[in-house]
Amino acid sequence: VQLQASGGGLVHTGGSLRLSCAASGFALDSYSLAWFRQAPGKKREGVACISKTDGSTYYPDSVKGRFTISISRDNVKKLVYLQMNSLKPEDTAVYYCATDRYECQPPAFYDYWGQGTQVTVSS
Repeated sequence: VQLQASGGGLVHTGGSLRLSCAASGFALDSYSLAWFRQAPGKKREGVACISKTDGSTYYPDSVKGRFTISISRDNVKKLVYLQMNSLKPEDTAVYYCATDRYECQPPAFYDYWGQGTQVTVSS
């Protein structure tokens, strides 16, 4: 299982970013896919998850309506996206994609992680 996250950067308050996570080495239909973030001095928290069972998506209240997780498949690449709109300074963090055979779970349950990509939202 390999995950490669990209797409982070610096954006002003109210702006948008789309993070990408290139996935390989496993069948997407058998794994849940999630995005987490970790700000300095804070615990890692989930921001989006897509169920392996039925494709349902889950978001915490802090990002609901602003963040969207989606999957793109073609013959060559499997990509997991996190579209982030109306960004706020409190969204500043390192963002990680993760996957495992479990359904959507807290971060401690995930064994497979991308390397993280920095998102900075300036006020």
